[in-house]
Amino acid sequence: MPAVEQFARARVVTDDDSQEERDAVPVVMRYDPQDDPEAVGLVLPGARVRSFPRSLLEQGLRRPVGTGEVRVWPCGRVQTVVEFHSAQGVSVVQIETRALIDFLRRTYTEAMATAFAHG
Repeated sequence: MPAVEQFARARVVTDDDSQEERDAVPVVMRYDPQDDPEAVGLVLPGARVRSFPRSLLEQGLRRPVGTGEVRVWPCGRVQTVVEFHSAQGVSVVQIETRALIDFLRRTYTEAMATAFAHG
């Protein structure tokens, strides 16, 4: 079981979507310092888990970051976009920035608690 797991609602658009506007869907943000203290995961509908550096998510709240498979950038004042590239195509996930900030805060609290317990 992940040390930190938080549910959020997001809009997900993929290359194979035929609709212009998508309804919000549930996603799960995960962090497990026992598994990888530097990574977070995002579980998209259909149980697709995408892991990437936690620092990328944090930096992407303020400015566009990332190259290759994962890119993150702020989208206005209240949304953040996480874009995943793979051989299957591109998925764009738009999540409320407040939910990401709360999640990141919880991951750092857990990381500190884990380090203190093992230190």
